[in-house]
Amino acid sequence: MSKTGSPGPRSRARELLVQALYQMQIADHDKRELFAQFRERPDYQRVDQPFFDEALNGILSDRQSLEEYAAEFLDRPLNQLDPVERGILLLGLYELQSRPEIPYRVVINEAVNLTKRFGAVDGHKYVNAVLDRAAGQNRRSEPRSPDPDGV
Repeated sequence: MSKTGSPGPRSRARELLVQALYQMQIADHDKRELFAQFRERPDYQRVDQPFFDEALNGILSDRQSLEEYAAEFLDRPLNQLDPVERGILLLGLYELQSRPEIPYRVVINEAVNLTKRFGAVDGHKYVNAVLDRAAGQNRRSEPRSPDPDGV
């Protein structure tokens, strides 16, 4: 979120991605259907479109490997998770693996905020723990200690 409290284009893209991933799970829509539907939505014009397109394509293309990777950090089968948290975890794990230019703290913070907004009451705690474990493995070269600004 920006300092004005309004989410930026990248955060809005993540919100739209969570909706697309939820729809994929609930309605079993394929990649072509999801891209067609979400590109027609008015809110698509306000998001970071290249990020949305790349992330949705990456998640859907590598869904099986992402789900297998997620299983390493979960305490239950992925299909037992709420569809919202499942989608957010897939997005967060995709970003940790495929978008090294995005600091892991940003990935986790965005995922926690999305879960607080769209997920179950305490779902953000679980998402935070899972992504923190994944970041510990995936982002070993990134400093894990808090920065001086407290971010």
